[in-house]
Amino acid sequence: MSGLPPYATTGQRAWYYSFRVICGLIFFFLIAPIMVIIPLSFNAQDFFTFTPEMLSFDPAGYSTKHYEDFFTNSDWQLALKNSLKIAPVATLLSVSLGTLAAIGLSQSHVPFRRAIMAILISPMIVPLIISATGMYFFYSNPYIPTPFGKIELPFTLTGTYLGVVLAHAALGIPFVIITVTATLVGFDNSLTRAAANMGAGPVKTFFSVQMPLILPGVVSGGLFAFITSFDEVVVVLFVGSAGQKTLPWQMFTGLREQISPTILAVATILIAVSIALLFVVEMLRRRSERLRGITPS
Repeated sequence: MSGLPPYATTGQRAWYYSFRVICGLIFFFLIAPIMVIIPLSFNAQDFFTFTPEMLSFDPAGYSTKHYEDFFTNSDWQLALKNSLKIAPVATLLSVSLGTLAAIGLSQSHVPFRRAIMAILISPMIVPLIISATGMYFFYSNPYIPTPFGKIELPFTLTGTYLGVVLAHAALGIPFVIITVTATLVGFDNSLTRAAANMGAGPVKTFFSVQMPLILPGVVSGGLFAFITSFDEVVVVLFVGSAGQKTLPWQMFTGLREQISPTILAVATILIAVSIALLFVVEMLRRRSERLRGITPS
């Protein structure tokens, strides 16, 4: 029996199998609601339940009309275009700022780096509704604090693409910081010192020595930031307008107002995209471990 020594006691054997049963039940509890959506998205009727034809596996009970509606409906296509406009730009900002922050906070001489780290990753901890409310009030009347008071800016960020992009970037930065920081744990700083001794400047050292080694962590953080932006709905409801309606916002509207079964087709597509991105993240994690000389687990 793999994983169980031959001299194991009865209690150890019972716990060995019980533990696996418990893990299986937890996995089923987490994955079952997601897996139910996939067959329902092929329902030939405009229902959110399994029809008798579907339960009897009658081909007449299945259809791709909800997917056709998604790709032909102007509202869904506008929401998809908005998501594809906002998410990549927000991801680029998150990766740029998060990577620089992680590299800076990895230096031991930076004062109060633990406190700064806690502040930067706070969007992951603070309830999203609180972050969205704060962003809304700040974007409605943005200002720059100075020792002599605040300087109010002559524009607002609510209801603009820039406001939504900045809000999503703020939510994605913590994921980039955490993944890049984890990659930097095994980084050999003697490599950067050697590059500096050979005459390379800080920028040259970063792009030629440091960046190739931490690239898997940077890309992983970027993928998490992209998923966060692409799936986010609470913040965009506060700081966006009808012109910035994203795919999750359109799904929320469909549930609240018209109960459109097309939501199931969109959810299935998002599940497939998320699984593909998580697969890429896992491949990058294994590559990062190999680069650091760690046997991938």
